[in-house]
Amino acid sequence: MMYGMAPFGRNAFDLFNLWNEFDRNTDSMPVNACRTDIRDAGDKYVMESELPGFAKEDINLAINGELLVISAVRASENEEKDSDTKYIRRERKFGSYKRSFDISDVDAEAISAEYKNGILTIELPKKKPAEPVSRTLEIK
Repeated sequence: MMYGMAPFGRNAFDLFNLWNEFDRNTDSMPVNACRTDIRDAGDKYVMESELPGFAKEDINLAINGELLVISAVRASENEEKDSDTKYIRRERKFGSYKRSFDISDVDAEAISAEYKNGILTIELPKKKPAEPVSRTLEIK
């Protein structure tokens, strides 16, 4: 079982509280900006994260020890171009997003990702269980 997805020895309520990270600046986006579904597909886990409005180039995946870190930055269009623009209401959010997942039960070398139609799909192959070692002991 991949406990980082269903947390390592922690209760399920700790998962998102423990592994959500935010840049501490005022441009950080809320956690619901990247809703993530995680499913067990037998020999792998499949994560599907909503990142609508991000370009593929704005998304970064990094492995830091036993953490998979998803980060994204949505830069505002250069508003300096048109100084006469006067917004009445502005709801589109610009800023950064960062979220981490424990992948200690995953073969980190075989992780693959695809971004299509606002959905980041990450396949995380499970580690193969270690074969039990058997040996004969010599009696003295």
